[in-house]
Amino acid sequence: MSSSTKPPSSRQLPTQFTHFHNIYTQTPPQDITPLKTQESEFVYTKMALKLLSALDSARIQYYHFKAIIIAGMGLFTDAYDFFCLPPLLKLLGRIYYDDDSPNGSKYEIPASVVAIMLAIAPLGTVVGQVVFGRLGDRMGRRRVYGLALMLMVLSSIACGLSIGTSPTYVLTSLVIFRFSLGVGIGGDYPLSATIMSEFANKRTRGAFIAAVFSMQGFGILAGSVVTMVVTAIFNAASNPPKDKTPPEADLAWRIILMFGAIPAGMTFYWRMMMPETARYTALVEQNVQQAAKDMEKVLDVAMCPIPEEYEVQPTPPSYPLLSKHFFRRHGVDLFSCATTWFLVDVVFYSSNFSQSLIYKRYLPKPGEMNAYEDAFHTAKIQALIAIFATIPGYWVTVCLIDRIGRVKIQTMGFFFMAIGLFAIGIPYYSYWEKHTNVGFIFLYSLTFFFSNFGPNTTTFIVPAELFPARFRSTCHGISGAAGKVGAIIGTVGVLWASRKQEENGYPEGIGMKVLLVILGVVCILGMVVTLIFTRETMGISLEENEKEDQATELCLFRCFSNSSLRSHSSLNQVAAA
Repeated sequence: MSSSTKPPSSRQLPTQFTHFHNIYTQTPPQDITPLKTQESEFVYTKMALKLLSALDSARIQYYHFKAIIIAGMGLFTDAYDFFCLPPLLKLLGRIYYDDDSPNGSKYEIPASVVAIMLAIAPLGTVVGQVVFGRLGDRMGRRRVYGLALMLMVLSSIACGLSIGTSPTYVLTSLVIFRFSLGVGIGGDYPLSATIMSEFANKRTRGAFIAAVFSMQGFGILAGSVVTMVVTAIFNAASNPPKDKTPPEADLAWRIILMFGAIPAGMTFYWRMMMPETARYTALVEQNVQQAAKDMEKVLDVAMCPIPEEYEVQPTPPSYPLLSKHFFRRHGVDLFSCATTWFLVDVVFYSSNFSQSLIYKRYLPKPGEMNAYEDAFHTAKIQALIAIFATIPGYWVTVCLIDRIGRVKIQTMGFFFMAIGLFAIGIPYYSYWEKHTNVGFIFLYSLTFFFSNFGPNTTTFIVPAELFPARFRSTCHGISGAAGKVGAIIGTVGVLWASRKQEENGYPEGIGMKVLLVILGVVCILGMVVTLIFTRETMGISLEENEKEDQATELCLFRCFSNSSLRSHSSLNQVAAA
């Protein structure tokens, strides 16, 4: 190293590399164990930074698309199992609640049972996101990734094998298995997002993570299509009367649930064959040699091996999770991610599970169709919304997120969701309830399009980009858990609040008009939180999160400025030294 070479500032280096910089600048380390030699540590630092820089600048390759499919199948199964439930509840009501009751709720599952059925899987997801998110940071992404998928597959099969034929036994066992399914699905959320973010380059990282999340849209569509196909086959085979449910209908809903295990099970082998991400191996395990070897197996990223004499001992992190330093450094980001995810899920899940309530006037009355037709028509409505609103919203995000940024998309999505909900809610009883037209369908579909071309997708992406590698999966899990709490509030709340009067065993609520207006206000609140607290991550290296001295700040005026989009090249400069 020539005397004219100017050493980089320690403020430019990630936490894990600060001690390397100290030796490089002849500054003795203060609170770490002295390492072998100045030369070995400097070479080791250069190789680590070159590896991470190579990942950020790597061209798009076959393995990126393979990783999208492998990671996306968990989200596919998540959406399939969550959103095939509304039509299946119609079928279950026909099978197990076929008797007349004093309040006229024939074919209706009791409100308390429906609430438990809808809330139990998201509750399991809360547990799974927190537990598996933390395990992903402590044990490694790859080690627990397969476990989450296996739990999903086995639980999906178990749901279809729910014990007994009486309502009590069947629904009790179904609740237990759906909780287990939710735990597996929850584990998949932080691991899939983190793995994709750490494999991707910084130029197209947002599009890759969004593509993983877009598999949720195909899962919603698949759940609806499978329900339509299975019920159509059973209907054609038995042709039951409209007032009688055949016993073989008990087999139909079980087949539909077990189909959800197939896509996830098909990717289990490839998940087990995935290497650990280079960023986890290099930054958390501090084993750059192994990180370089793993990357060369799956990506065309040539790295010179580090000789054995340049090995260094791992150094402990400077501050733990949930410490004062952690909250000072990452508290605002964690608040932003958790709050916006909570708010969007209140709206997204309540809108999805209220489709059958909102569109019931477009469907035949229960007495005019048999059990299979009842489930078929409910699934058809979901499929049409998925095709024309939900899936396009995901893929518009994939195309634009690395061009216009996360914050702009999230803000715009919340805004247009609010506009659509206000336009439907304010004149709901005075106009929309009595008028069946294309305008209503357009406005309602608009909320689904902009939830996916908006906060439903970006809240999945941003937590995988804002935190250091050693906290990334945990913080994503915490944020997602907050979102699923919002999902529970949305799904259960819409059941109790949407009725203007007592109906089919449900108590009197605030009515659909007030409910939709409240959901619009929730969207406005999400937009405000986004503008004030959410930092832009487009085009920024994940290694920028490793800096010790970077203070969290509000970004009300810099969300739409170019300052947050500048290329952060300090790491590249050190790597090229």
